Amino acid sequence: MNRKFTDVFFKHLFSIVALFSVLALGAILLFVFAQGTMPFIVSTASGIRLVAQRIDTLTVNGVLYQDHSTFIDIPKNAELISIRFPAADGEETLDIWVDNNEKDPQKKLKLAPSGEIKITYPESYVHTVSWPAAISALEKRIHIILPEPPYGLGKFLAGLEWRPSRDKVFGIFPMIAGTLIASFGAILLGVPIALLCALFMAEFLAPKPASIMRAGVELLAGIPSVVYGFFGLMVIVPLVKSIFKVPSGNTLLSAIIVLALMILPTVITIAETSLRAVPLAVREASLSLGASKMQTSWRVVLPHASSGVIAGVILGISRAVGETMAVILVAGNSPQLTVNPLASVRTLTSTIAMEMGYASGRHSEMLFSIGVTLFTIILILNSMILWFRRRMEVE
Repeated sequence: MNRKFTDVFFKHLFSIVALFSVLALGAILLFVFAQGTMPFIVSTASGIRLVAQRIDTLTVNGVLYQDHSTFIDIPKNAELISIRFPAADGEETLDIWVDNNEKDPQKKLKLAPSGEIKITYPESYVHTVSWPAAISALEKRIHIILPEPPYGLGKFLAGLEWRPSRDKVFGIFPMIAGTLIASFGAILLGVPIALLCALFMAEFLAPKPASIMRAGVELLAGIPSVVYGFFGLMVIVPLVKSIFKVPSGNTLLSAIIVLALMILPTVITIAETSLRAVPLAVREASLSLGASKMQTSWRVVLPHASSGVIAGVILGISRAVGETMAVILVAGNSPQLTVNPLASVRTLTSTIAMEMGYASGRHSEMLFSIGVTLFTIILILNSMILWFRRRMEVE
């Protein structure tokens, strides 16, 4: 009775835990996809917004605001914004005419200020009006924030420039190219080495030395990525700079080498486990037909373990595409489109890590969009590899 009760209890417990895990994962994915698709569907706001800085009392279109610390929303189709607030020598006035048919944010507003003021455009969709004071820290300011329209998906994916702060330009094609080139370069460099190492450990090395080497490889798999990045920064970057005589060693080549080193333990561990799982009868059959040890390993054992080897390659690609800290330290982080291995590049993950701390508004939403793009790239790559594996199995 107690055993039956325990079995039923744990069955339901595991079912509940699995259900909540799936729901939590689904909620996270839904949140990321919602945030990532929002910039291409809706505007940042329904209308113009004002933010007053160091102004305690002001009147906007006849409405009095006191100690207002949030946005002041202007009706969507308003053609005139009249701002008044008290000053030491009377009253400051600012009238703004709005051309609702104008698409260019620099031409959408026509300001008619009174008195001695300064108008700046720190961002495409933000106009700042300042009233000079004895020191800049005491200047009264009003920030006029225009709504940003939905961003074009094609412009986002195929754009060649990334200028989020001033011009609100969000083109990520150079970062997509940098991510794919660095990842495939690491795969081309690392996977052959990993396969040869796995074959050596599984087929040619004695059991005791193989177990020692296997423990070392597993230890390498547990090293944090920032340690690989620090190693790359201290060793690989100076070597690249010295060998190729370039101004800086923070290049695409450095990123490829570091990523290749990082994926080695993962691919080696999974491939070696798959190779050791091949039945001994397969090896004996090949050897009995006159094949050498090398021919048996390369032409019989390796194809027989192809499913596990491909799984290791998939995990290696996923780690290379999703790597962040190591790439930040060695790649140079310049968002430029290049195939030159001695040029600086930036990856998608690096952009998210470097800019999420200070991003806001549309900029922050675009970083979520980069995350969705990265997820889609990994999904497509893994699907292609799985399709290729199934095709090989059928043939």
